[in-house]
Amino acid sequence: MAGPDFDAEIKQLRATMSTIEQVLDLGAMRREIEELGEQVAAPDLWDDQDNATRVTGRLSALQGEVDRVTALGGRIDDLEIMVELGQEEGDASTLEDAEAELARIHKTVEALEVRTLLSGEYDAREALLTIRSGAGGVDAADFAEMLMRMYTRWAEQHGYPVDVYDTSYAEEAGLKSATFAIHAPYAYGTLSVEAGTHRLVRISPFDNQGRRQTSFAAVEVVPVLEQTDDIEIPDEEIRTDVYRSSGPGGQSVNTTDSAVRLTHIPTGIVVSCQNEKSQLQNKASAMVILKAKLLALKKAEEAAQLKELKGDVAASWGDQMRNYVLNPYQIVKDLRTGFEVGNPTAVFDGDLDGFLEAGIRWRRGQDRAAEN
Repeated sequence: MAGPDFDAEIKQLRATMSTIEQVLDLGAMRREIEELGEQVAAPDLWDDQDNATRVTGRLSALQGEVDRVTALGGRIDDLEIMVELGQEEGDASTLEDAEAELARIHKTVEALEVRTLLSGEYDAREALLTIRSGAGGVDAADFAEMLMRMYTRWAEQHGYPVDVYDTSYAEEAGLKSATFAIHAPYAYGTLSVEAGTHRLVRISPFDNQGRRQTSFAAVEVVPVLEQTDDIEIPDEEIRTDVYRSSGPGGQSVNTTDSAVRLTHIPTGIVVSCQNEKSQLQNKASAMVILKAKLLALKKAEEAAQLKELKGDVAASWGDQMRNYVLNPYQIVKDLRTGFEVGNPTAVFDGDLDGFLEAGIRWRRGQDRAAEN
């Protein structure tokens, strides 16, 4: 069996990488890294801790993106050298290793190429996720906590910072809801395909009779706002409530009325934040969340596509977009794309890239079909 045409394959990889670099605009990324580096070097950076956290997080994420692309280019260079040595010396073992590396590089390039499909108005933004337990009682609350860990593990594996704004714990186990931000370029465009209802089927660890239980959780994904976004909220449209934080916390978290709940009266949107130490910090974080949700609502109303931005979040029978089945067999399957994995443990540990890539391609196909 003939091996691959290495020259043609490497030439095609370089052409694809050139296109990817142009679409991602690596030059602009490097310029922003330089600007952020100057801000980080300023002696007064940490006088404003919120801004310092934003700047350092953005710098880390951008540097990670550039390093990822640069490293991939280096792997292609190394592959070319490996092939040349193998061919010159007639070393079949080296050429076999080169063929295996070629396959791995192809897979990585395909994953990176998916990024070029993210061209929506807010796709380049960071992402704000809210997870809510749905039908299924304590199992649903436990499932919500499993999903939160899944997304934070995914972010951790990619080197993306995560800020948890609010966690509402269920009485027996798990979470009623949680809101957190993932700080990375294109996090919203990438994770927006996760919005919707997720369904878990397993033998319930909370049922002393060992019966199989079906439970649901809803995932909402909205883009994080930037200062240039035009979202003004008159003071009279917001009701502010303060209360004592609940759940795990430090010495001052559970002993003062530091948690804040904001209600946007015209829309009924309610957000809360309790994970910061002071009431002022929690109010500022809650305002970030509220503005992000109002932006999503505004965008959806303008396009008459609320489902597109916030997903189907009824979190009950018949409307799920992904199934996680642990019993009687093991599989995680996306019902929109057909993509499936037979290792739920890996998925819950953050191995989501396959689902994200399939979802982005599927959405792009849906958009093209609508355009036609």
